[in-house]
Amino acid sequence: MASHIVGYPRMGPKRELKFALESFWDKKSSAEDLKKVAADLRSSIWKQMSGAGIKYIPSNTFSYYDQVLDTTSMLGAVPPRYNWTGGEIGYDTYFSMARGNASVPAMEMTKWFDTNYHFIVPELGPDVKFSYASHKAVDEFKEAKALGVDTVPVLIGPVSYLLLSKPAKGVEKTFSLLSLLPKIIPIYKEVISELKAAGASWIQFDEPTLVLDLDSQQLQAFTAAYADLESTLSGLNVLIETYFADLTPEAYKTLIGLKGVTAYGLDLVRGTQTTDLVKKDFPKGKYLFAGVVDGRNIWANDLASSLSTLQALEAVVGKDKLVVSTSCSLLHTAVDLVNETKLDDEIKSWLAFAAQKVVEVNALAKALAGQKDEAFFSSNAAAQASRKSSPRVTNAAVQKAADALKGSDHRRATNVSARLDAQQKKLNLPILPTTTIGSFPQTVELRRVRREFKANKISEDDYIKAIKEEIKKVVNLQEELDIDVLVHGEPERNDMVEYFGEQLSGFAFTVNGWVQSYGSRCVKPPIIYGDVSRPKAMTVFWSSTAQSMTKRPMKGMLTGPVTILNWSFVRNDQPRFETCYQIALAIKDEVEDLEKAGINVIQIDEAALREGLPLRKSEHAFYLKWAVHSFRITNCGVKDTTQIHTHMCYSNFNDIIHSIIDMDADVITIENSRSDEKLLSVFREGVKYGAGIGPGVYDIHSPRIPSTEEIADRINKMLAVLETNILWVNPDCGLKTRKYEEVKPALNNMVAAAKQLRTKLASAK
Repeated sequence: MASHIVGYPRMGPKRELKFALESFWDKKSSAEDLKKVAADLRSSIWKQMSGAGIKYIPSNTFSYYDQVLDTTSMLGAVPPRYNWTGGEIGYDTYFSMARGNASVPAMEMTKWFDTNYHFIVPELGPDVKFSYASHKAVDEFKEAKALGVDTVPVLIGPVSYLLLSKPAKGVEKTFSLLSLLPKIIPIYKEVISELKAAGASWIQFDEPTLVLDLDSQQLQAFTAAYADLESTLSGLNVLIETYFADLTPEAYKTLIGLKGVTAYGLDLVRGTQTTDLVKKDFPKGKYLFAGVVDGRNIWANDLASSLSTLQALEAVVGKDKLVVSTSCSLLHTAVDLVNETKLDDEIKSWLAFAAQKVVEVNALAKALAGQKDEAFFSSNAAAQASRKSSPRVTNAAVQKAADALKGSDHRRATNVSARLDAQQKKLNLPILPTTTIGSFPQTVELRRVRREFKANKISEDDYIKAIKEEIKKVVNLQEELDIDVLVHGEPERNDMVEYFGEQLSGFAFTVNGWVQSYGSRCVKPPIIYGDVSRPKAMTVFWSSTAQSMTKRPMKGMLTGPVTILNWSFVRNDQPRFETCYQIALAIKDEVEDLEKAGINVIQIDEAALREGLPLRKSEHAFYLKWAVHSFRITNCGVKDTTQIHTHMCYSNFNDIIHSIIDMDADVITIENSRSDEKLLSVFREGVKYGAGIGPGVYDIHSPRIPSTEEIADRINKMLAVLETNILWVNPDCGLKTRKYEEVKPALNNMVAAAKQLRTKLASAK
């Protein structure tokens, strides 16, 4: 019985790629140094999977930024502003598209389906001249082959690539991206031909958009694309991989009808109803790559349950046509549990990271083939039973409090217009008030202080003194820049979710459980294993300290319940909304303690609210109801004069704007500039927004410093669709990933632009 892995984490067990990328970007190392680190990581991954007995090992899933940008490079679809003149795309062009450069901004970045991973959105139009401009897929296949590992090269499928793209600036929004299929298929044919010539026997096309709500024209595009590729694919085994949700009956019918396709990869973890489609109708002689090992969470697989599922499928598909696989790429989970030295043995026994999931896949394949490892299965069953019965998982008082929430919608008693009036009397802010989103640059010295405190190398008094000095520096800088509503810069926090999770019950933490978010950016999601509560105040001391340093309003900075949920590895033994309500109650306690401490502006970030939106429209309403309700729970008890902010970033918000309004926040700051001001279109189309709103005026994920004129132009575009008295001026997101030499001039230009427009508006009266 065969086994398969959809994809594998790229960063390395100790984030080796992250540090190599940042060293290269900072010009501290060469391109050759970066290539060597990448090659060593790839070699290690391939040999690990080969050694574990995996038959179908992926190649071309490694990336310096993301796999969609790799495909853009393969197709030569470089926007003209990067002045690419043809030939093989090099690092300069590649990273300029991803990060921008001194003269031009980066391409838009957005979430990869409903994950916390991001991709660079292709910008396409009728005039794009496609050409085969990156041979990465072929090069990496040959590289693995030279190491003695036969791999399955993976490409983003042509239809999903186009459906994930957007019309370039200046192209009509109604332009049919699928009309470009005939232009990109010839490039795919070149790649396929080269892979065949290099000795590939299998090829994997990732077509994850098949799980979305697609119309008949979009489904027909899949049929047309693979019919066109059929003759080129002849002689290859072709796997079409889908993941993250169920297929609709129509999409499933399209999938199994594709020409020249040998195998179908299905997510049987999140695609809970897909098994029924397989049992009703599976084409004879085809392979099923059954994704029964969860690629998006860190819980050990219930091997007995998965084996039962596989045995039922084997009866339908045939013994020699069933392949055990992961539900999706393991990119979305941590790398290796072996590196976790501080997790206690009980919790550790409940977990499986990427390396352990590879072993699980192979163990299931061997069990199906009659070579069941009884000791491994027995140990797994014991861990499953331990988790179900452990007293540390349940807290009756928390469950009772969460159950009691269901009788109210938890709205503040006064409408937002009246609240804003009361808040303005107290805060006395100018029109177009300026603020930032929360974090300031995390310097090497600051990271050293936190690291040494955690390692007990410095005392708590020394730690507090160092953090207070950093806060004072950030406060002084903001006053010097003349920012209106200040932040303390979050110097005590390495990560916005991890920081809160460390102080809440029901959470566990890893030492090296890093997961890539985009480029070199990694996050370390906490593990929610049990009921959640707040034993004591979490941020009040630092917020009060910062407020004592200034007469200007100081924001209390919290992460909202939906974001904590969506950016954690969440327990899978109860519905997600129940866990979210528990977190909401904990944050509510913190909000009310901040208010009592004299903090008049409190920001509750819900950066990941849109990210958690189910992929199928039929499931949207239920998710948005409990997610928005969870946010309202956190602040339903505060006074009218306490201003509640929230922040969202790097997703498409236009389709949930009414739910955002229903959150009933006083002010929302929201990513806007990197997505080419897409957000503003919803207001042009007539949506009325009465609360305060700060669409971001510059992209903080690029080192580029925007000019005062550029920012003023952005604000003017906002003023064309939003009332002057509700508009705030702020960056797209927090500043932690930037350097002070970038932050100071950018914020200086932002404040100058706001003042320039205040003067202009005053003279126009």
